Amino acid sequence: MALLEIKDLEVKYGVIPALKGVSLFVESGEAVAIIGANGAGKTTLLHAISGIVKKAGGSVVFNGEDITATPAHKIVAKGISQVQEGRGIFPELTVKENLSLGAYLRRDADGIEADFKKVYQLFPRLEERMGQVAGTLSGGEQQMLAIGRALMARPKLLLLDEPSMGLSPIITENIFKTIKKLNKEQGMTILVVEQNAQMALWVSHRTYIMETGEIVSSGLSKELKHDDSIRRSYLGQKD
Repeated sequence: MALLEIKDLEVKYGVIPALKGVSLFVESGEAVAIIGANGAGKTTLLHAISGIVKKAGGSVVFNGEDITATPAHKIVAKGISQVQEGRGIFPELTVKENLSLGAYLRRDADGIEADFKKVYQLFPRLEERMGQVAGTLSGGEQQMLAIGRALMARPKLLLLDEPSMGLSPIITENIFKTIKKLNKEQGMTILVVEQNAQMALWVSHRTYIMETGEIVSSGLSKELKHDDSIRRSYLGQKD
């Protein structure tokens, strides 16, 4: 059984369809990417999984349980954490206070303290800045903080929405190296939405391609890298 299974998912904004019968799955321990142009429905798909937007049809099953109609806060408690597009940190709180909010549903003080240490090992810069107001961090540091905050919930599934947005190529590469490390070394199951197709294909086992609210193609990421249509459309490579 897949950790996440989506079948025929539909979302509408008023009368406008945003998702048109999307189906996909993510196995436990996998890193799966979703690529596509702006407006393809990628962020809406993550919001639908997280319970942020209402579904008009279809189903979302997580860890064997139908969570299609489950409220967002209960979905977090079930083990899904999302790093929002644009990071969504609390700029007036310190780094440590932001991280603490990621563990707000937990009551295991020893486990929380251990996870602080794990986040600081993953992102040493955050430990250096733990008392600093988050709004004064660089864009890359804010992305580290957003990922660290999500990890403080100990998710079974980590959703990442455009983690490279607004970052330099060097910082983007470092962020994706961390994502790959989380998956490979810690066994974290990850679903990442990303416009940087090259990085998305590099970090993932499988990739889905979205256009105008639909999945139009999918396959092993290592094979899609060499697909001529993918290279032309998403990697900017010519024949």
